[in-house]
Amino acid sequence: MLGEGILKGLAETARNFAGSFVSKERLTTVEYPEERLPLPEAARNFPFLVYDTKNPADPDDWEKGLRCVACQICEKECPPKCIYIEKSKDKKPDFVGKLQIYPAKFDLDISVCMSCQICVEVCPFEAIKMNTEFELATDDRFGGLLLDRKELSKSNEYYHSIHPTEATEVDARLAEEKAKAEAKTRAAAEAAAAKAAAASAAPAVAAPAAAPAAKPAPTVKPNEGEPKA
Repeated sequence: MLGEGILKGLAETARNFAGSFVSKERLTTVEYPEERLPLPEAARNFPFLVYDTKNPADPDDWEKGLRCVACQICEKECPPKCIYIEKSKDKKPDFVGKLQIYPAKFDLDISVCMSCQICVEVCPFEAIKMNTEFELATDDRFGGLLLDRKELSKSNEYYHSIHPTEATEVDARLAEEKAKAEAKTRAAAEAAAAKAAAASAAPAVAAPAAAPAAKPAPTVKPNEGEPKA
C-alpha cells in the first residue's frame, strides 16, 4: 500500500503523544541539557590516554603513571593520520617496572579523528581508550580541537567510571602480566643466588706444585784447566 510506512510512523507518534499524559515511559523527549540520557558502556567518541594513579596529591602524577611508551603503532595505523607522537630522550619504568621510552609529545586532532577505535585495538600497552565525552564545541577551529598529551590524559579511575566492564578486564590482564614478570625476575635472582652459593661451597682445588727450577750450568772460563806451558 502506498504511504503505509508514513501512516505507521504517524500512528506511533500519536501513541507516544497520547500516552505521555498517563505514562512516563512515553515521554521520549529529554529536556537537554538539564536532563541527560545515560550513555551506554559501549559508547565512544574520541580517544584518551590512560595513566595509573600512584599519588593523587602529585600534580605531575599523570605524566609519571602514563602507560604510553611512544611505540607509535597507533600513529602508523591511524587511517586519517590525526595522531602525532615524539619519543622522549630518556626512559621511565612502566607498569611492570621495565624502563621504557615515553611520549615527549602526543597530539590528537579531534577535528580529523573519525572515532574508528583502531588505535585502541592495536595498542599493546592498554594505553589508549575511547572517551564518551561529546560536548567539545569550541570557537577555536584549530588550536581548540588539537589536544595535547596533558589534555588527553585521564586516570584509570576515570576509565573505570565510563567503561567498568572493559576496565576491569584490562586491569586483570595487566596484573597477570605483572605477576608473570615478577615471578620470572624472582626465579632468575634465586637461580643466580643458588649458583653463587654452590660455587662458594665447592672445595678449593690445590694448584699443582711448580717444578723445581733447573740449576744453571757452571760457566767455564777460557783456557781454564789447561796445563801451563
